[in-house]
This record gives sequence, structure tokens and C-alpha cells, in this order.
Amino acid sequence: MTVANRHKQQDEPAFVLHSYPFRETSLILDVFSRQHGRLAIMARGARRPRSALRGVLMNFQPLLLSWFGKGEVRTLHSAEWQGGQPYLQGTALMCGFYLNELLLNLMARDDPHDRLFDYYRATLYRLAHETDHAATLRCFEKHMLQELGYALTLEREAGGEKAIHPEVCYRYAVERGAVPDDGDTQIGLPVQGKTLLDMAADDYADPVTAQQSKQLMRVLLNHHLGGKTLHTRELIKDLQKL
Repeated sequence: MTVANRHKQQDEPAFVLHSYPFRETSLILDVFSRQHGRLAIMARGARRPRSALRGVLMNFQPLLLSWFGKGEVRTLHSAEWQGGQPYLQGTALMCGFYLNELLLNLMARDDPHDRLFDYYRATLYRLAHETDHAATLRCFEKHMLQELGYALTLEREAGGEKAIHPEVCYRYAVERGAVPDDGDTQIGLPVQGKTLLDMAADDYADPVTAQQSKQLMRVLLNHHLGGKTLHTRELIKDLQKL
């Protein structure tokens, strides 16, 4: 068995998160694979006019990828489009790029997250078929943080002893959780108990829940991003001002 075959992965479900040109005719792909997590793969000759890969290596489309190598950048052997996912358009497309930017900034390389992969695939389907994109994004953000080890505590107060009550006002502190708002402390973000319970149930129909959950997720994501700016988030904000 050759070295290449020993380190070959065959027909792995994956999505392209980002790609950029490499040398004259190739691409470097940043992909999210189901069993191997996020990794970099070089697609040799993919930019040639007659390359069979040109119409296959698309964002937001389910692929089966085969590659070999064990270094920081693997080498693509083959790619097959799986279909079944409508193409994203308009706001849904921008939301898709936002998901990809989150994953690129928060996921470590070579760290498998098969449940997050499945949730990402389901989220792309929701973006293509549903109109409440904000609710879809909040669901993904919450489940992504959970799968990456940053789960939100939404049904119990900080410390885990007392249940959250919908009629109580709380303050949610990063890496601590929710504490009742006694009017004295300024630590954490003000949030209604109902909002926390709605988030736990992935229910964003209430306008107050929709607004407060957006603010809370922004605070939490900014913390875990360590000051990195998400360009797609800024672009979506600019488009909403038009």
C-alpha cells in the first residue's frame, strides 16, 4: 500500500466553506467534512477552463469529497455533487456566508463535529425554504456554541439550582449564566426569563424574544470570537439600512 493510499479518505460528505486561488490553476478549499471536521484541501487544476471541478466545488452544496495526504493541506482526488439542496439567493445567501464565517472563525482544524455538520446541512435547507431567517440563524448559533463546548444555560439560573421563570427579569453574564436583576448590578445583559425559555425551545415567534435573543447571541459570539469582526454580519447590517 502506498503512502498516499494509506492516508486517503474516500467519499466523505462535505461542504466548501471558503476557497481561494493557489498558483495559476489550482484552488485551496476550506471544507467542513462530517467525519474529519474542518480541513484545507488543494484542488489541483480546478481553475482550468475545462476542469470538471469548476461547476462542482460550490458553496452550500452537499458534496462527496475524496482526498489523500496527512499534512496541513491535503490533496483533492475527486469531488461529486450530491444535489438535493436548493441554491441560496438574496438574504438567504448572505445568511449562508454568515454561517460559513462563523465556522471558519470558531472551529479548530481537524476537530470532528458530526452533529454540527448535520445541523449545518439542515440549516441550509431551512434558509432555502423558510422566510424567518433571523430565527434560523439564532437556532444555528445556539446549537453551534453547544457543539463547540460553549453551551448556554437557559433553563436554570447561574449555579444550576433555581429554574428560570418567564415573568422574572434577569441579567445574563458570559460564562456564568443568568441571575435575577436586582437593579443594583450592571454585570451582564438584561433579558426576560421568557426569552431564555423560548431560546431553550428554539421558539423565536415572540418579537421581544427575537430582539433580546439577537442581542444576547451577539454578546456571546463577540466574546468567543475574541474581537474578530464578522464581515458578513456588517454587510447584512448595511443592507438592512437601505
